[in-house]
Amino acid sequence: MIARWILATLTAAFLALFVFAVSSETAEAEDATTAKTAIFAGGCFWCVEDAFDKVDGVSETVSGYAGGDLPNPTYGNHEGHVEALKVTYDPSKVTFAELLDNFWRNIDPFDATGQFCDKGPAYRTVVFVASDEEESLAKQTKQDIAKRFGKDVETEIRQTSTFAAAEDYHQDYHTKNPVSYKYYKWNCGRAQRLSEIWGGKSS
Repeated sequence: MIARWILATLTAAFLALFVFAVSSETAEAEDATTAKTAIFAGGCFWCVEDAFDKVDGVSETVSGYAGGDLPNPTYGNHEGHVEALKVTYDPSKVTFAELLDNFWRNIDPFDATGQFCDKGPAYRTVVFVASDEEESLAKQTKQDIAKRFGKDVETEIRQTSTFAAAEDYHQDYHTKNPVSYKYYKWNCGRAQRLSEIWGGKSS
């Protein structure tokens, strides 16, 4: 009788653990399917990563190279690509429209030659869109900014294409090297210019 009771208890415990494990895996799978990604190019990817890491609902940011055809781009050779950030986010916590607003407030949308002290094609600003809805939002906000400031907005809107992660030492640079990062950002004039345009509301 005791042996039968012990066996029944162990069986019940095993079944409970099994159900818990399956439930956890299902929950993780559901979380993975609800997550979305967006890609923004805003000049130096260190700074763009810093800006998006502060957004509630963003679960991951990856600095990299986007929009080009060169295979296996590197920091030393990413011709045709722009420095960009891949953002993974929970759409139930933050919308693409809110991410877009954060993007605009952390770039100079009127610079056609790059961003701040970083000049050249690799530092041009781009919103990469993956759907008609995202494209419509990007175009509308671009028009709104142009109208508000009475200036042409030089930021491109392109279909999402290629993205390759940058080297490990570029990832989370603002947290791994806070002193050198802040020195670079200030000396590049980014913080000052963003404050001039947006009134101190940038990240």
